[in-house]
Amino acid sequence: MVAAQIVAEVVRSGFVEGRHHGSVVVTEPDGSVGWSLGQVREPMFPRSCHKPLQALGMLRLGLDLDGELLALAGSSHSGEPFHLEGVRRILAGAGLDESALRTPPAYPIDEIARDDWIRAGHRVSPITMNCSGKHAAMLATCVHNGWPTKTYRDPEHPLQLGIRVAIEDSAGEVCTATAVDGCGAPLLAISLAGLARAFGRFAAAPGGTPEGRVADAFREHPEWASGTRRDEAALMRATPGLICKGGAEAVFAVGLPDGRGIAAKIEDGASRARGVVIASVLRRLGVENETIRRQAEFPLLGGGQPVGAVRPAAALR
Repeated sequence: MVAAQIVAEVVRSGFVEGRHHGSVVVTEPDGSVGWSLGQVREPMFPRSCHKPLQALGMLRLGLDLDGELLALAGSSHSGEPFHLEGVRRILAGAGLDESALRTPPAYPIDEIARDDWIRAGHRVSPITMNCSGKHAAMLATCVHNGWPTKTYRDPEHPLQLGIRVAIEDSAGEVCTATAVDGCGAPLLAISLAGLARAFGRFAAAPGGTPEGRVADAFREHPEWASGTRRDEAALMRATPGLICKGGAEAVFAVGLPDGRGIAAKIEDGASRARGVVIASVLRRLGVENETIRRQAEFPLLGGGQPVGAVRPAAALR
């Protein structure tokens, strides 16, 4: 196996005090690997970067969602009020309510939304868990097909088997391992190259196709695919045609409208480095705007003032 490489440096007052190792890959419109650094062909868990691919599987199985609700189905939402109302709309369309969700109780991942939720007297809840949009869509897909709803997270459930086919088709490779994701749904291993390949295919897909519907939902409703204050939403708003999704353990994937894909994983799971790496690769590819330039460095503070940054390593500059 190829070892992960240094992809970012932590620089404070001109002194390099740490380094992040990771892997990153760029795939061409035909799906081939155009450029890579580190481990990109070995199996890994994409975590929530799976969600657009899972949404594709649900559309193939008859899920009838588009627009903001389809974006929410492929999201790791922030738990803002409009996200929660959207989850309830998906469930209500299937004749269900929040009690059908099998997401583990959690607070909203957005700090402002979390504080507002607690201030209103609420505790952890399944609906505020960031995967509840995906789970609501899974339940709606089960209802559409007459499948059991209580066991929808089971890897052998027909819903999950259909989603697996969609993931393998999108990545162009067979899933080599199955685990349990943080939300309790199946998590399938593909390579980082396969993840990039899938996002490139989604971003270049014609409108009206299932892949194109997911991509258009993300582009047109980026705040529903993440949150109003998230880096993913900012990147999609600023870059025409681009789609992206982040996941736990500092995984991040991007699709460009010309069919190129990008995927990165930071070995130590530090999310502060993933945006730096992705922004630097976008700039290498000639994709540039103020949001990308801003995300290419993560500021470090000392005494409340900027004194350094997490910046891309030499291999990415």
